[in-house]
Amino acid sequence: MAKVTFFSGQQLPLEMHKVRIIQKLNLLPIEERRRAISEAGYNTFLLNNSDVFLDMLTDSGVNAMSDQQQAAMLIADDAYAGSATYTRLYNKLVEIFGMTYFLPAHQGRAAEHILSRSLVKPGTYVPMNYHFTTSKAHVTAMGGEVLELITPAGLEVTSTNRFKGNFDVAALERLIADKGADAIAYVRVEAGTNLIGGQPLSLANFRQTTEVCHKHGILAVLDASLLADNLHFIKTAEPGCEDLSIPEITKAIADCFDIIYFSARKLGFGRGGGICIRDESLYRQMRGLVPMFEGFLTYGGMSVREMEAITVGLDETMDEDMINQGPQFIEHMVSELDARGIPVITPAGGLGAHLDAKRFLPHIPQPHYPAGALASALYIASGVRGMERGTLSEQRDADGVEPLANMELVRLALPRRVFTLSQVNYAIDRIAWLFSHRDLIGGLQFVEEPEILRFFYGRLEPIGDWVDQLVARFRDELGESL
Repeated sequence: MAKVTFFSGQQLPLEMHKVRIIQKLNLLPIEERRRAISEAGYNTFLLNNSDVFLDMLTDSGVNAMSDQQQAAMLIADDAYAGSATYTRLYNKLVEIFGMTYFLPAHQGRAAEHILSRSLVKPGTYVPMNYHFTTSKAHVTAMGGEVLELITPAGLEVTSTNRFKGNFDVAALERLIADKGADAIAYVRVEAGTNLIGGQPLSLANFRQTTEVCHKHGILAVLDASLLADNLHFIKTAEPGCEDLSIPEITKAIADCFDIIYFSARKLGFGRGGGICIRDESLYRQMRGLVPMFEGFLTYGGMSVREMEAITVGLDETMDEDMINQGPQFIEHMVSELDARGIPVITPAGGLGAHLDAKRFLPHIPQPHYPAGALASALYIASGVRGMERGTLSEQRDADGVEPLANMELVRLALPRRVFTLSQVNYAIDRIAWLFSHRDLIGGLQFVEEPEILRFFYGRLEPIGDWVDQLVARFRDELGESL
């Protein structure tokens, strides 16, 4: 990894790539941004991308591909069965993870569907360090129950703990003693924790957690979608791992698990996913669901061109100069926000910077969706599209009761190798302006609330006239004559 000291003394992330293809961006005037978010029902998922300046909604499927990935797409073998493209992807996964069996799927949630349909029975439990929206939805749809066993540090919004995503191993032992191993469908470990700041796990914790699983005959399953960031943090922050290569760390993690699944929209920088399986009987148990719901066993709903790109992307994930780009840019953004007194999750994790809406907007009660309101206000003030990760991302229980999220976050994802430092600094500036006028922001309420995954396509409206006030103050102070 390149280590550069700037003569000025500044600590800045250094791009280890050059830009050769660009896409023109459009920054709408604030009145048009206000119109766009209103038409989107104050849900950033429903904004048209043509109305967005910097799209920080997610890193899923929007990371920049390398020249080698683009080139690989030209050699794709589009045979329905027996494709050489599948063989290349399979061989790369075996090389990296060391598992014999692989089932392709069109993305991560498709892999979760296959896992839950195969392994979850009504009344069983799936302990996780923390849930992801789709992972929880698939488990509950099969009659199972998700139990979150994150270490207490994981829910601390400000911390110096580098591995806040760690599984609470003692809590897992207690759960097994209480419920019995037979009641646990599998243990899911997410590296790192998407909904609470992209916080990583240590290699030691991977080993301790899975040792408990194997001692009790429980399947250990890794969601490796955000593994690239986690590898960087282990390499740079975990004592005893500094001299290990990225492939060595990856193999050490993989050796802990029975099953590894991933969204290649994150891991591998292509549109697809899959399930790596160590045991043949488990493979055969799940295999029939691929042609039923995804596609044939050698493409699983993926484009073969994307599969070629994923194969190269997985290989590039073993390059430290590639996987450090996301975490370093995120750390810059988090450090700059924190220095301005803006509430943000610390330490900086993977995936993106995460604004803490509870502290940013303490006057908005959780049932009025402060994180959703902050995401809408940020778009109005900047054209930056972030994602609500709070109570709005939960769903009501069978009795209609709305659970309040542990955290109210606005995630500002930094897709790998996409944004320049000046664009990141623009977002920081507009967040700082918004924070100085945070008292103007009010809450939201539903006007259309879907029962399942409501955050994707539910529609809301502002409570009161706070949007009018925010637009007027912005126009008065910043203008933006375009």
